[in-house]
This record gives sequence, structure tokens and C-alpha cells, in this order.
Amino acid sequence: MIGTLVNTVAVIVGGTIGLVLKKSMPKRVSTIYFQAIGLFTLAIGITMVVKMDHILIVVGSLAIGSLLGEWMNMEVGVERLSEFLKKRFRIGSDKFSEGLITAFLLFCIGSMTILGTIQEGTGGSSDLLFTKSLMDFFSGMLLASAFGFGVIVSAVPLFIFQGLLTLLAMYASSFFTHAIIQGLSSVGGILLIGLGINVLEIKKLWIMNMLPALLVVVFLLWIFVK
Repeated sequence: MIGTLVNTVAVIVGGTIGLVLKKSMPKRVSTIYFQAIGLFTLAIGITMVVKMDHILIVVGSLAIGSLLGEWMNMEVGVERLSEFLKKRFRIGSDKFSEGLITAFLLFCIGSMTILGTIQEGTGGSSDLLFTKSLMDFFSGMLLASAFGFGVIVSAVPLFIFQGLLTLLAMYASSFFTHAIIQGLSSVGGILLIGLGINVLEIKKLWIMNMLPALLVVVFLLWIFVK
């Protein structure tokens, strides 16, 4: 778990530095900066989608996952939670939930996360997660300077998510087939593209309601692809 602990600390430290930078950022600069972050998010999403396999399963997962998320009304639930946290801890950011979701997807959904936790969970080196930690440190700094405190809070679901993956890898590393890793990366990439569209204010997409697709794609690939 040392790799996940280091990764969590890296996000918190990088995000804290980003918050300090945010305070001294003029309005004109922050506007162009948000546009750059939006394009960066789009680019990351596209690189994750380029090598997509099992397209029908990916599309089906997005459709089923979106319906499940809409049924559970996850978007509204997260907004209410973020409002509660903002009032409870007196957070002034108006992009708290957007920063939290964007950071979580960027930090947690990708082949490096899956492979790193498998490597560490099966008794191997933590080098891959250490490398990811360095990348997340700089990404956290950039994201927090744009979105604020929500990026630092994303360290909590990051720790839980990567910790659970590491524990799962300790007992069932064979579960993480190439198809499942690639499927998670593809669906996550599509969601990141949607987040990029939100950040650029092209159109409001209900990305939170689509998050169950990440679980659906794992289940469908586990059932249908051996």
C-alpha cells in the first residue's frame, strides 16, 4: 500500500500548492487557464480511447451505466454532498464538485493505476505507482489552481479506490485481464472527454450519472470476454 499512500500525499501536496497559486491568479488569466485545462482533459481522454477494444461492450456499458446513474440521480446527490462539504468547511469554490470528479477520473481511471496496483498487490515493486505519484503531483497542482479545494478532496476516493484495487490484486490478480484494464481505460477516457466539454462550457453533460458505466464494463467484460 506504500505506493497508494505516496500517491495520496502527492495529490494533497500538489493540490495545496495549486490553491496557493489560485489566490494570486487574475480573472483574465484564470479564464484562459480553464480553457487550457479543458483542452488538457480532452487530450488525456482521447489518448485513453484511441486503443479501444470491444466497442459494443463499451457502448453498452455507457448506455446501461448512464441509465443506472440517472435512476440513482447521482449528479444531484453529489451536488448536495458538495454543498454540504462547502458549508461545513466553509469552502468558497464554486467548482468544488467539478474539480473533485475531474481529478478523480484523471488520477484513478487509467492503465497506470490498474497495472501499478496489481504490481504492488502481488508483491512486486511500487515503482509504477511512484512514477504515477510524480505525475499526479504536477497534475494536482494544475487542477487545484483551476478548480480549487475539490481536487485535494479527491485524494480520499483515490486512496480508497487504489487501496481496494491493491487488496483485490493480492488475492485475485488474475481478475484484471488485459480486456478489463483496456475497457476501464476506454470508458474512463470517454468520461474525461465529456468532462473536457463541460470545462470548456461547450455543453453541460451529466458525467456523474455516467460513472456506473465503469462498473458495468468490468462486469460485462468479465462475463463475455475470457
